[in-house]
Amino acid sequence: MQDTRIDGPELIARLKLQPHPEGGYFREVYRGDALVRRDGSEETHSASTAIYFLLCDGAYSSWHRIRSDELWHFYAGDPIHVHVIDAKGALTTLKLGNALLHDDAVFQAAVKAENWFVAECIDPSGIALVGCTVASGFEFSEFEFADSAALETLYPQHREFISRLAPR
Repeated sequence: MQDTRIDGPELIARLKLQPHPEGGYFREVYRGDALVRRDGSEETHSASTAIYFLLCDGAYSSWHRIRSDELWHFYAGDPIHVHVIDAKGALTTLKLGNALLHDDAVFQAAVKAENWFVAECIDPSGIALVGCTVASGFEFSEFEFADSAALETLYPQHREFISRLAPR
């Protein structure tokens, strides 16, 4: 059951969202002015970034990872699952949603750097508006789509799950 009525096309237009390569729609809404260097690199990038992210029409965020921690924030709509596979192969599912309406949901959930993860509406016909804050800031050069076959080889216990949410 949807806790806040939202409309995908209206939000896409109102928030000026664009298709995201991993699925869904997004728009960067913040890129901090402070610059940082990662692990001795000479290259600098923003200390923090934030986006709106919309899942609707059966879209999901396919398996990927980034080099920074990512904090997910729930804004409106239906609850989502953020599925995370850590380096040891442990699968964790976080339920992001309105914690006032869904006992087992949280308003915020963190995904650690370098972990493989995906996000999907729990109800495939659902719609969810969330935000993602990345520190140090997100750069597409530090974004990696999963090679599904390689991920299934590394974590055969999650083969069917990995294949269902593979990059399109």
